[in-house]
Parts: sequence; structure tokens; C-alpha cells
Amino acid sequence: MPGILVVDDEPLQKDILKTILEDCGYDIRTASSGEEAVKIAGEFTPDLILSDLKLGGMTGVELLAEIRKDEPTTAVIIMTAFGTVSSAVEAMKKGAFDYLTKPLDKDVVLLTVKRALERTELIKENRQLQKALFDKFRIEGIVGRSKKMTDAIEVMKKVSSGPATVLILGESGTGKELAAKAIHYNSPRRAKPFTAINCAAIPENLLESELFGYEAGAFTGATSRRAGLFEATSGGTLFLDEVGDLPQITQSKILRALQEKEVRRLGGRDAIKVDVRIIAATNKDIEKEMQKGSFREDLFYRLKVVTIELPPLRERKEDIPELADFFIKKYNQEFGKRIKGVDDSAVKALAEYNWPGNIRQLESAIEKAVIMCDSNILSLRDIKSELKLSQPCGSLDIDIPDEGINLDQFEEELLKKAMAKANNVAAKAARLLGMSYKTFWYRWEKLGGNTSPKKDASSQ
Repeated sequence: MPGILVVDDEPLQKDILKTILEDCGYDIRTASSGEEAVKIAGEFTPDLILSDLKLGGMTGVELLAEIRKDEPTTAVIIMTAFGTVSSAVEAMKKGAFDYLTKPLDKDVVLLTVKRALERTELIKENRQLQKALFDKFRIEGIVGRSKKMTDAIEVMKKVSSGPATVLILGESGTGKELAAKAIHYNSPRRAKPFTAINCAAIPENLLESELFGYEAGAFTGATSRRAGLFEATSGGTLFLDEVGDLPQITQSKILRALQEKEVRRLGGRDAIKVDVRIIAATNKDIEKEMQKGSFREDLFYRLKVVTIELPPLRERKEDIPELADFFIKKYNQEFGKRIKGVDDSAVKALAEYNWPGNIRQLESAIEKAVIMCDSNILSLRDIKSELKLSQPCGSLDIDIPDEGINLDQFEEELLKKAMAKANNVAAKAARLLGMSYKTFWYRWEKLGGNTSPKKDASSQ
């Protein structure tokens, strides 16, 4: 039941309002002065304060300022006589939700109160969601006590408070997007959007329109204006995943956006100011890409103001037991299980495995094990099949006949098997083979793949 505090030094007006609002089911408290209202609000914590502008001591505007110090979500409606409407408007500029002129109209009062409480509820829900996001992505909650991970976490903490561009390096599956979200949700930009885009999963001809937007008529099919991610994310953080796969022309446009803090839609003439923090990530050796001429040196130095290196799981095996416990708790909740942990033989197997897919692969293995486990402890039996199925390519037993093999045919067969396993989704097949999307697509077309892979990035 919403709580309302009515503040008026006229006893009759105060009692009438109390009766009207109580009849609608609200929990009502009353006060005759601003000073009394402050005291009651400290004990009652109302969702809404309905206050006269002119009180005996503290004014309604002064009461508004005092309440907002401790309870910024509490809505305040100011009541005023007709001759002081300008003062009420001034109160709204200082944060009042609305004002009502005396004599009061019952229907107007109830409608205004309803709207104010609805907004208060939305603000509270938004704050709860923000807190939930902060708790989920708090930097202290990132699992890992190994030296390399604690070093990375320390850098995340330091960089979160400022606007610096960040480059996150690490193999596929090491948690680069999780790190980017942790930086964003622990930054002053946490209330603004966090937007992620996989630069390798979107075809080159669509990537620019996704990032910068377009005007109507910019190309065939562009029937209306559309804002790009730079505009839509203004005030927040844009995460450019697999930035090493950006086409050269897009690299130059992103560089300009970083330097000038503005973008231009495709087909547009006007520059649009944007305030976006960029966090980029890649599993490529960007310095080698620069030497080959496929990545701009000036963009690289713009992106790597701060660099964070996330180690592969094989280099932080001491974190595996803690990570396994974390994923067990996660999937216990999701699947209604009560698994308490992992036995010694399973821990040993997890630690000895090389984890080519890193944390993403470990999470998948634990998820499946939780589903299949019939006891309250995960054993080697629950996980060994997943580890065997996931052996790295280096352990494959391949016989080479005396007459030799045709490498193109061998590669084509691998690509086809990856496509079949990935349900004909090219981006997934590329990940299975440790390739970038562009590399996979190039090899598939060169070797004459006989099916049409799905390019849909939503599968990511």
C-alpha cells in the first residue's frame, strides 16, 4: 500500500485530503509544518508528499530540498493558491513532480497522486534493476584468485571510474564481454546503455549501417531514417568485440568518431555529436595485423589507452575449482538441483584438461553435468564424456596414407563437419574451428561449400 504524507497548516484542508486519500486505500500520515514533516518522513518513508507551498516556518520548497537529501525517489506535489503559481512552477524546476492550485478539485488530486506514485514505482524498479546489474557484474564478483586474473581485476577497478578507452585481449571464451560489462556497470555510465556488437559476425556491407545508422534512401531498402549504435549508446558504453576483424573503411570511420566525438549516418550530411565510451576486444595479435597492413596503427593506439589481458584457462588452472562451484550454483538455481560440489577425481580431471574453449567450454561442461547428475556431488562419470568429446585438435589421431592427402579436400571436410555440428550457422562453425567469421567465410567460399551458411549474428 503506497504511503502518502500530507503537509498543510490548515487543519480542515489537511483532514479533507486525509479522508479522500484513505478512501482510495492509501496509507496516510499528516503534518502541520515542514519541520514536523521531516521528522515523520524519517520514520515513515512515504512514497509521496503532498505539501502546501506556504507553511508557518519551513516552506514547501525547503521541505522538498530537505526530503530529497535522504529520499531522492520520494515524489513531492506542491499545493498553492492561484496567486503563487509562479512559485510552484519554480518548485517543479527544483524537483517537484507537479503542483495543484487551491481550491482543490478531488478528481484532479486523485489523478495527479496516481501519476506521481506510478512514476515513483518506475524509479524504484529502475534502481532495483540497476542494483541487480551492478551486483551481477561487480568487479569483486569476477571469479579468479590466480595472479594473472587478480592483476586484470585490479586494472578493471582502476579504469572503471574514468572515460578511458579500453582494449581487452584474450582468447575466445576467456570472458572479454563479462570484463567489459563489469567495467561499464561499475562506472559513472552505469545508468546508460551498454551495447555489444561482434564485428566479425556481421557482413561488411551491413556493419557500417549498424554502427553509424543511415538516412532514408541511403541504399536500397533504406525506407526510413535509423540511428546507429553510436547514437543509440550515447552516454553509455559501446563494446566492439572481435575488433581485429574490422574492415579498413570501417576502421577509419571509427577512428574519426573517437577523435571528433561525432558520427555521420550513411547518406547523411550532418555530423551528430555522440558521447560514447569504447571498450574493444580481440583474440588476434593486433600488432601482427598492423605489420600485415590489415589494421590501422593510429586506431590501435586510440583503442589501447588501457590494455587488459585475460589469461586462457590453461594458465589459471588454480581457478578451476572455484569456477566450477560458481557454475554449479548458477545451474542449480536454473534447473532446481541441489548439487553441493565436485568430487576429487572430477576436480583432478578438470584441472588436467587443456580447455581450448576456455571458460565458455568449462561452463558448458558443468551445465551438462548438472543436468545429468543423479546425486548431490558431481563425479568423474558426470564430466568425462564431455571432456572426451571436447579434445583439442592436436590430440586427433590422423593417419596419412603413403600416397599423401589433399589438404584442400581435408580442410573442406573439416568445414563441412563444423557446419553440420553448428546447424549450418557460419559464426558457430567458425568458433568450433578457432577461426574468425571472415576467415571461415573466405575458406568456405573458396573451397566451394555446397550449402548456404546462415549469417545471422543473433545466433551469437
